[in-house]
Amino acid sequence: MVALTFDAGANANGVPSILATLRSTGVPATFFLTGRFAESFPTSSRSIATAGHRLGNHSVDHPDFTTLSDAQIRTQVLNAATTIRTIAGRDPSPLFRFPFGATNTRTIAAVNGVGYVPVRWTVDTLGWKGSAGGQSTATVLARVLAALTPGEIVLMHVGANPDDGSTLDADTLPAMITALRDRGYGFVTLDALIAR
Repeated sequence: MVALTFDAGANANGVPSILATLRSTGVPATFFLTGRFAESFPTSSRSIATAGHRLGNHSVDHPDFTTLSDAQIRTQVLNAATTIRTIAGRDPSPLFRFPFGATNTRTIAAVNGVGYVPVRWTVDTLGWKGSAGGQSTATVLARVLAALTPGEIVLMHVGANPDDGSTLDADTLPAMITALRDRGYGFVTLDALIAR
């Protein structure tokens, strides 16, 4: 099994394509939303939720948690959860993804203290770097396949690169799903993957 995950913090440019691909292929995914994303893109946030995908918490506004106090961490997590529930209509708990993947034992304990479980990834597609950052649909797919192993957690992003407007993760998704299925893999949300 593989879990496809999408971080949503910057913009929603890739959301329509991603949701269309997931719908047409019958693949579930997990989306980590920031509170600011939910506020800025309420229609996209609700579309993700109503399509039946799992939501997770990605903080209010994507700070480096290692620079925050425990009280600030609690505020980031709990306020984001309230915003996501209010706008998207789904509870993101207990899944949390640290912005930038920046974490340490103190920040993990603080997130655990408000009832959340941090979830990292096993491969970052680097699609967020865009074509301006030297990436392409071919490099995105190659990274996922090179790291392929049962239980793989793929990190992608819903937004477009701010420099070139590319949405490499969205553009690669159909070929990625086909390639993973051709290798005998199925797809689950993080809830199902963790339960296994």
